[in-house]
Amino acid sequence: MNIKQLQTVLVLTEKMNFTETALQIGYAQSTITTQIKLLEEELGTPLFERLGKTIVLTAAGQRLLPYAKDMVQLEHKIISHVPESESPSGTLKIGVAESLCYTKFPKLLQDYKSLYPNVDIQLKFINHTTFPQLLQQGLLDFVYTINTAYKDDNFLIPYSQPESLDFLVSPKHPLTQCKMVVEEDIAKYPLLLTDANCNFRIMLLSDLARKGLTCKIALETSSKEILKQFAANGHGIAFIPSITAQNELADHSLVKLKWGGMQFPIMSQIIIHKNKLIMPEIEAFWHIYETFSQNP
Repeated sequence: MNIKQLQTVLVLTEKMNFTETALQIGYAQSTITTQIKLLEEELGTPLFERLGKTIVLTAAGQRLLPYAKDMVQLEHKIISHVPESESPSGTLKIGVAESLCYTKFPKLLQDYKSLYPNVDIQLKFINHTTFPQLLQQGLLDFVYTINTAYKDDNFLIPYSQPESLDFLVSPKHPLTQCKMVVEEDIAKYPLLLTDANCNFRIMLLSDLARKGLTCKIALETSSKEILKQFAANGHGIAFIPSITAQNELADHSLVKLKWGGMQFPIMSQIIIHKNKLIMPEIEAFWHIYETFSQNP
């Protein structure tokens, strides 16, 4: 039994697919299969049931999971704390919402790598429903997300910043001439919305439904870039965080409607498991993040 096998078990438990597990870890699929087979032979019990193309964790696999998490975490601690080093090193596993990757975050990562070249950064796009499990399993060190305010006693939130959800349109859109726009106005025009599981979309449609309004959804996609392009070309109203469109707002290819309806409060937050050991590489990232937050 070795750490690589246990890491494979954790990723396979998340993906429940040998091909996707191989892609994430960077091994051939045959290597993943062999690792699991050898571990099952050593333990003398199946860890996964293969039901055609479906994979199911067995009872023995369920019992192994907490030990596998502890062993992987312990290896991380040994690598980070035993060697003597003048600066942070090791691997930093960050989960980030796609909406936060349009402006300051790429520059933040560049500055971090310049200061701490010995730290390898693993970046994973996350959504609001899946990241708690990834943090719980130790597959991420922390997440940087934007959504409605997140609260859970199992997690700490060292940083939290209010953000703005806005209706963005082409400068030529008829509603730009209105002194104030409300739900009844929005419902008259095509909407460009995020996908069905996104809280941004859910909040807006719930608000319209409460007022008895129906709307036309011209486009739905998880890509904020596509939503911005469609809005800038006059194809509808994009409902997205302004932080994703700072460049377009600055060059006036998009403008905010003057909204007077229901407010949609959201936050950008850093979230970490309450029992997570704060490694030097994590602490160094937060210092840089604080600097960025103080210098918008």
